[in-house]
Amino acid sequence: MPGGRPAGSGGGTPAGGGRAVAVWGIGVLVYFFAVAFRTSLGVAGLDAAERFHINASALSTFSILQLLVYAGMQIPVGLLVDRLGTKRVLTMGILLFTVGQFGFALSESYAMALASRALLGCGDAMTFISVLRLGARWFPARRGPLVAQVAALIGMAGNLVSTLVLARLLNSLGWTTTFAGSALGGVLVLVLVTAFLKDHPEGFEPVPERPAGDTRRFGVGRQIAGAWREPGTRLGMWVHFTTQFPGMVFLLLWGMPYLVEAQGLSRATAGELLTLVVLCNMAIGLVYGQVIARHHRARTPLALGTVAATAVVWAAALAWPGDHAPMWLLLLLCAVLGACGPASMIGFDFARPANPPERLGTASGIVNMGGFTASMTTLLAIGVLLDLTGENYRIAFASVFVLQAVGVSQILRLRGRASRREEERVVASRVETVHVPAHR
Repeated sequence: MPGGRPAGSGGGTPAGGGRAVAVWGIGVLVYFFAVAFRTSLGVAGLDAAERFHINASALSTFSILQLLVYAGMQIPVGLLVDRLGTKRVLTMGILLFTVGQFGFALSESYAMALASRALLGCGDAMTFISVLRLGARWFPARRGPLVAQVAALIGMAGNLVSTLVLARLLNSLGWTTTFAGSALGGVLVLVLVTAFLKDHPEGFEPVPERPAGDTRRFGVGRQIAGAWREPGTRLGMWVHFTTQFPGMVFLLLWGMPYLVEAQGLSRATAGELLTLVVLCNMAIGLVYGQVIARHHRARTPLALGTVAATAVVWAAALAWPGDHAPMWLLLLLCAVLGACGPASMIGFDFARPANPPERLGTASGIVNMGGFTASMTTLLAIGVLLDLTGENYRIAFASVFVLQAVGVSQILRLRGRASRREEERVVASRVETVHVPAHR
């Protein structure tokens, strides 16, 4: 039988329960701190520009480099998770993002700060795929969509810490103390992971399947190729690509400058609007998780509906006559951007049933690469366009529509093929279930 069946148990799936929640919760806490560190620049963008004496393009380079490392690491991390297990990969991730955050706190030069953010991005890249794998190992498959959305929700709480806590600490304690103090959270989760985290429940060890005579080198290529050949993996990647990046770009870097410089709001008010994005993300994530768990066919309508709503409200804010959009429209924009993160999680719900358990980390890495590639591209485009147009946010922010159009075209192209392939897998699984008892 394929890998992923419980060793020595004759089949079945993990039951979940209190211990599963506790172990999975440690992994999610790691992701919480990774997101807090990742998004800390979003509230410190103006401070960073002043500290390092840089323009908009150079400022965007911080986040672009971080996301470039993150996106480039997704497939290697997926392979590492499949081969080494969650605990080892999470431990490496914690060490890297904690050192990166400490380095950023102590940075006096632009070059040192860039190196620190790259190190942080490398560690951050190891967290979410590990948490997805942990959830798949400790909980029944039917809970997959909800478990993934809850993990993302708790991760967004890390973003909330950035927007609410770090922004205030920066004003009162200064750059070095704030960032160095936050890095202590990495030390805490390192202790918890080392002492308590386990890759899977006892008796549910994965059994990787490798053809006879296969070498590790060719096994890696086969692992990636097998995941990529599945239409569900590619559809998941494009869903993630198209839905995630507007909210990510807004929270990660350009939301605060846009609200302060283009909309004339105070930093305190802008911070409250960024907080609204995070709160809506958390609330909508729970709703999307419940809906998809009960109605699997709602995946594509939810994803495309989120893209459409984002495009309409984003366009309304940019096209509003006069210098500033009204507050009600900015509130609506932030509320809709809060749906981008939960919608991006739908991508994993296309890849999960399309791949066997021993390939899930690799497939998740491919999916996760989509949104961060789009975010990185948009961060760069906005920074360059702001410098070229004399900080015209209307022109710069319009670059979002180009990537949305590309992503939607790919979703529409792949959705039928992925749906047919998924139905074939369901039928094959039912046939296998019917025939297995006859051979016992």
